[in-house]
Amino acid sequence: MATVSFDKATRIYPGSEKPAVDALDIQIEDGEFLVLVGPSGCGKSTSLRMLAGLEDVNGGAIRIGDRDVTHLPPKDRDIAMVFQNYALYPHMTVADNMGFALKIAGVPKAEIKQKVEDAAKILDLTEYLGRKPKALSGGQRQRVAMGRAIVREPQVFLMDEPLSNLDAKLRVSTRTQIASLQRRLGITTVYVTHDQVEAMTMGDRVAVLKDGLLQQVDTPRNMYDRPANLFVAGFIGSPAMNLVEVPIADGGVKFGKSVVPVDRDALGATTDKTVTVGVRPEHFDVAGPDADQGLAVTVNVVEELGADAYVYGTAKVGDDAKDLVVRVSGRDVPEKGSTLNVVPRAGETHVFSTSTGARLSD
Repeated sequence: MATVSFDKATRIYPGSEKPAVDALDIQIEDGEFLVLVGPSGCGKSTSLRMLAGLEDVNGGAIRIGDRDVTHLPPKDRDIAMVFQNYALYPHMTVADNMGFALKIAGVPKAEIKQKVEDAAKILDLTEYLGRKPKALSGGQRQRVAMGRAIVREPQVFLMDEPLSNLDAKLRVSTRTQIASLQRRLGITTVYVTHDQVEAMTMGDRVAVLKDGLLQQVDTPRNMYDRPANLFVAGFIGSPAMNLVEVPIADGGVKFGKSVVPVDRDALGATTDKTVTVGVRPEHFDVAGPDADQGLAVTVNVVEELGADAYVYGTAKVGDDAKDLVVRVSGRDVPEKGSTLNVVPRAGETHVFSTSTGARLSD
């Protein structure tokens, strides 16, 4: 097993002045599951391909263990990659697909057979070893691609959106299988996805990228509780955090008809007249219909989920109409068209600089 280091690694595509990945600096521990996440075009797949040796590194370095692999060809890096589209040979059986890399490497037949059978047992593929890929479901094919990586016993697994071709229910069960398998094998894994729910449920740590720049790298819990800036705050969490620009008031910030207490040091760190306050949907208190406090939210849509419900509504903030999401009890669901008065719960607000987007609150 091995650590992985991106040491200010940069990739600039020919003909472009702007780096696709700009001085990426991440240290990945031995046996860690790190997820790279971000919107399309943020540089996450490019970062993975740089680590795999499929993209040139124009600046900085990449290390696997104590080896500098920046300019080594892929075959010399001791990595195994699992792609989005499985990349299985259609004319070969599952067993032959899984053992193909070992066969090319000249490993004895008996050893290949043993390793393939061991991997098949782990992945629940034993009964499918004699079948061709076309006779398998999408989830089974993805497990074959995983098996092909496992039998090689690499130092590092690289996974590029391996679940995006699966339907929603299968995606949920397969991501659980991949995460538990990785923990069992203890192989350092770098996993790319655009799905932040996938990132939060699978990763030991999550790295958020935007426009080639690393925004934050942290545990899922810390990232949810303390997003480093406005982009991370709006990207991590489902439904997304509510972000509302509000004026600074004496003792806090003015949120509708209420003043929400905010740490004085946070407000002292900005010269702006307003700040952007972030409130997660579950961190609003709903006041009574006659209460003269907080923001009045007009209910547009209610998404009922059983135990909980999400209210999607509109509130007037200054001169603008602002969309807000509020989580309420599934037993106490408001009518469409009605009005809720909502107040952020004390101590559960996030304060960001409106001009720079940086986090101000502790």
